[in-house]
Amino acid sequence: MKKIESTFIVLLAALSVFWLLAEGFPTSAFSSFASWRGLLYYSGIIAIGAMSGSLILSARWKFLEPYLGGLDKMYRLHKWLGITGLVFSVVHWLSKQAPFWISPPTGPRPPHETPAAQASAILNFFQNMKGPAEGLGNPGFYILILLVILALVKWFPYRYFFKTHRILAVVYLVLAFHSLVLMKFNYWETLLGASTGILLLAGTVAAFTSLFRQIGTSNRAFGKITGLKHHAGVEVVQIDVKLASTWAGHSSGQFAFVTLHEKEGAHPFTISSHWNGDGNLSFLVKNLGDYTAKLPGALKIGADVSVEGPYGEFKFENGKKRQIWIGAGIGITPFVARMTEIAAKPDGRAVDLFHATSVYEESAIAALRKDVEASGVKLHLFADKKNGRIDAEQICAAVPDWSEADIWFCGPSGFAQSLRAGFIAKGLSVDSFHAELFEMR
Repeated sequence: MKKIESTFIVLLAALSVFWLLAEGFPTSAFSSFASWRGLLYYSGIIAIGAMSGSLILSARWKFLEPYLGGLDKMYRLHKWLGITGLVFSVVHWLSKQAPFWISPPTGPRPPHETPAAQASAILNFFQNMKGPAEGLGNPGFYILILLVILALVKWFPYRYFFKTHRILAVVYLVLAFHSLVLMKFNYWETLLGASTGILLLAGTVAAFTSLFRQIGTSNRAFGKITGLKHHAGVEVVQIDVKLASTWAGHSSGQFAFVTLHEKEGAHPFTISSHWNGDGNLSFLVKNLGDYTAKLPGALKIGADVSVEGPYGEFKFENGKKRQIWIGAGIGITPFVARMTEIAAKPDGRAVDLFHATSVYEESAIAALRKDVEASGVKLHLFADKKNGRIDAEQICAAVPDWSEADIWFCGPSGFAQSLRAGFIAKGLSVDSFHAELFEMR
């Protein structure tokens, strides 16, 4: 979380500072911000900058993962930037209406550029495009509000969400055109113009990548379902897949976007098997919604499947010889993959695995114990109804040398925050607590 928090702050702070410098810091910048026109330009810069960043992250460009802590973190930042873009778009719209509320316009808008700039051919082109750009601004803004709200509402079905979310690429292109034409012409000669131009260019590439359905295509492999096992007690189905096309391989703990039905689209599932080069992958899928609830009866052996990835930086890679794993519910999946890898290739690390589950299902627990025994990992099982919810105090009591360990957690985000706070309060460094974000949307 630290990486995406700092990225979020740096992006907005940099655009703010560049805007102040472009306006003539410190004197005229503050007087400009105090006016409705200053707020109009500032809010527009932040809005399009945040929207550009959000769209860039949605393209799933893998080279960004190491810098931002994995695709799960990138999607969280994507959400923050999307909300920020919406908020500043509202401020921008309100500041645009301000002069009409104060007093109706009585003449043409005064020029805001220098005479030399106004004489340029490029400026003349921008001036000619102002009408279309202004006309497209309001419709784009209204559609943006609707689509972002639909994206944030959890009850809106995923099969519709991923289709409507693609429309945001069109809305972005409209608003990017609006911003490009209506931004102050003299901004382009400053750091603000350079940074905004880069964001607009990258955002436009990401938008067309989405519109032409090219997101993740270079990381996609195809195969068939070779095995299905339903653990009805814990509402989990195991899906075994045999890939027929090239797969780059994955590290234990990573996830992939799996398409089992074209109309439903791709869903992110953690890979529950380690990679040994034979094309076999397994996924443990929990009933967490309308679609996953239907999977046990909707899947058939031999059915086609596509797998895109792998993604994520939850790879158990560090220099410490001591590790503590905490898997809550279906969050046990990355640890299952890691245990099968350790069983094949021991790494000499001492590992304690804490598994918290609200339902004790014999077949699922038996499978887990088999993996534990094969890997040499020490299991601590917590059934919520019997033992209560696990916390940092219980883990520290069970593992005396916990302060020498790296802690890896996968489960609900609220649980992660509670455990992280508990361990940090006991002296654990922030960098020693690794968590995969459980919610991608």
